[in-house]
Amino acid sequence: MGKQPVKMRAVVYALSPFQQKIMSGLWKDLPGKISHKVSENWISATLLLAPLVGTYTLWTGEELDGVY
Repeated sequence: MGKQPVKMRAVVYALSPFQQKIMSGLWKDLPGKISHKVSENWISATLLLAPLVGTYTLWTGEELDGVY
């Protein structure tokens, strides 16, 4: 059984210079979107960040000479 050549097609995607205005919708009202996400998920963010901040505070604020 020999190898058979396979025809491949390349698909190239590009944005037209005339249709790049659709990207501006991502940046419109960005502070409002961020504040909405934070207000929706504040408890999850607190539960994620509190142990990290506490660990960092303990690690940097204490001398660890006799611990090990």
